This record gives sequence, C-alpha cells and structure tokens, in this order.
Amino acid sequence: MSTTRLGPGRLLYCQAAVVVLGATLAAQAPRAPHPIVALVVSHTARAVAPGEMVLMTISAPVPLASVSGQAFGRPLAAFPGDQPAVWQALVGIDLATKPGAYAATIEATTAQGAVLQAVHRLTVVPKTFGVRRLRVPAQFVTPPASALPRIEREQKRLAEVYSRVSELRLWHGPFKSPADGAPVSNFGVRSDYNGKQGTPHRGTDFAGATGAPVKAPNGGRVVLAADLYFSGNTVIVDHGLGLFSVLMHLSRIDVHEGDLVAAGAIVGAVGATGRVTGPHLHWSVRVGAASVDPLSLIAVTAVEKGEKGTRHQFSR
Repeated sequence: MSTTRLGPGRLLYCQAAVVVLGATLAAQAPRAPHPIVALVVSHTARAVAPGEMVLMTISAPVPLASVSGQAFGRPLAAFPGDQPAVWQALVGIDLATKPGAYAATIEATTAQGAVLQAVHRLTVVPKTFGVRRLRVPAQFVTPPASALPRIEREQKRLAEVYSRVSELRLWHGPFKSPADGAPVSNFGVRSDYNGKQGTPHRGTDFAGATGAPVKAPNGGRVVLAADLYFSGNTVIVDHGLGLFSVLMHLSRIDVHEGDLVAAGAIVGAVGATGRVTGPHLHWSVRVGAASVDPLSLIAVTAVEKGEKGTRHQFSR
C-alpha cells in the first residue's frame, strides 16, 4: 500500500490490490496457466475521518459489468468511470463514526461473467470539532406546543425524501460551491443555542447578502422545495445514487419539486429564514445515511485525468 499527499488541499490517495478469485478470460492452450484477474481498489480523501467524503476507485485489467458492496454498514453505490474497466463510488464517513479500522467489501462482475471480490481497509482517525454559541429567537430553541405537529410532519417528510434513492446518477464532473460567498462556519462544530447545548452542525455556511443567487452544486432533481420550521425556505436536490444536497434559509425558491436542474442552475436566493442569526446559505450533503462536509465532496470530485491514470487534486 502506498500513501501520497497531493496538492495544497492535502488529498490522501491510497491503493491496494486484492486478489481473491481468479477468472479465465479465454480458452488457453493445454497446460498454459490461467491468467489471474485482480481488483485494484484505491481511495482518495482529504482525510479518512468523521464527516469526510471518500472517493473509492475499483479497477481491473478487464472490463467490469457491475460493482456492488458495502462500506460502514451501508450499500456501496458504485457507478461506471470513464473507462470500461474502472468504476467509482462516493463513500460518506458519518460525523458519528468512531475511530478505528473498517472494511469495505467489494464484489465486481466482469464482462465475461467472472465474479471478483475484494476487501479494502479504511482506518478512521479521530477528529476534534469546536463549539459555537448562538443567540436565536426562543421558539427555535424550545418550540411552542402549537408548532410540534408541524415539526413532526416535516421530519416525516424529510425521512421519506431521503428514503427514495434514485438508481440513476444525475451528477457529472466536480461539485462546486452553491454560493459565491466564502465559508463562514465549519462542518461538525457543535451549535449551542441561547446557552442550551445543541447538536453538531451538519453542513457548511456560506456568507451572502439577502437575494444573492444560490446555485445547484451539480446536476440533479429537485425533490423538496418548501418552507420548513427550522431550515426555512429549503431546496433538496437528489443527485442520484443516494447523494443529496440540502440548501437552507433561502429568501426565495426558484424551482419546483420534480424539476431537473443542471450544475450551476439558479435554485433560489440567500436569505435568513428559519433558525438563523443573519443572512447566509447553509449547504448540507448526505450520501446514504451519512452526513459529510460539503467541502470534502468538492475536494474528491475535483478530478483531473492524466495519461497514467486519474489524479485527484483539490485546492482552496
């Protein structure tokens, strides 16, 4: 196994070849040895830590017809790469993941029907997150009884949205920031409201004046466009394969549920709706059931193709 840090964004690239099942590719002459087909599994990430996105690459010396597997107890949503022998998958390390060694299991079927299996180790390292203390209207800390039925309905609606996983990949190329402003609040910090201990911040906030455009980070389908109690005017874009972008606190919504949006399409405007201290855009990313830092998604999908393979770079 080799480890290399690339670029100013300090992406980590690891590779391991695992042979667990040989396959005969063609009829061989008598006594000729059968060639062995091996899966090569690698991953790219800023760090293998809670809240990070990992790009896993699965390749073989022959074309692959399908790839499946599991990582962190969740199905691996793999998709074909630019070459028939290369597949990839985005793997989210949820914020609540404990440090330790985890095994990603991969099963691939070649175009000839041979089944290959591999195990790729991911060692999650500890990560420390800070605390931010905010003052917001009291109803967003202790909602009145009259608001509880609405909050319950919205929670059920969100759960339903995330449960409907599109099998189509609707995004292509690198993800980009949905706002022009700089990040102003880090993913993972614990948010304490009005002196009451809160929960981790499962997104990244971007500075912006009310009315500034909010863009789709990549292609997808709008699966929710609504005013929610805590997040205000909210747009959720389903990018396919279990990957979602959640854009919150908008001053207006410019799309409708069911709309297909291209990368960079205007979906709304920066605002201060819901539980906020002022105008900004909150962008959350979910992959499967994992919440990850959107900046890590930008990092691992900033892909540059080279003659000797694929290099993954990130700069900020």
